[in-house]
Amino acid sequence: MRFQSLFALAILAGIAAPSGAFAETAARDLKVEEANRRLVVEFYDKFFNKHDIAAASVIAEDYRQHNPQVPDGKQPLISFFTGFFKDNAQSKAEIVRSAADGDLVWLHVHATNGADDRGEAIVDIFRVKDGKIVEHWDVIQPVPKEAANKNTMF
Repeated sequence: MRFQSLFALAILAGIAAPSGAFAETAARDLKVEEANRRLVVEFYDKFFNKHDIAAASVIAEDYRQHNPQVPDGKQPLISFFTGFFKDNAQSKAEIVRSAADGDLVWLHVHATNGADDRGEAIVDIFRVKDGKIVEHWDVIQPVPKEAANKNTMF
């Protein structure tokens, strides 16, 4: 117990912090961040709501995917979702909120597949470089029927 307390104090004091954790950060370029956010939001709406595969023109050829069900690369992404949209014509993804920081864009999304589907709460994170989406991570959680609190997932 004593070790855990000392470790916690060391972290708070910055002694055991990871390299660069308390370093000064570079000045943010809010215009670039907003351009990145808009690029991702426009892509997401066209691709996941309108099922417009041409929207993938903003995906880099060497796109890196961290979702284990989707392969790396632009063409594999297009192939995967062409089949998905064919099998799930009613799928929609409402962007509830979005944010950008540097080259990263976050989306908080309510994805559904038809009017009766409770859907999934998704946090998508995209990395943008030179006007192209180059990398993606996501966290996906089903929307439950009941919760231990009165808060919604959105």
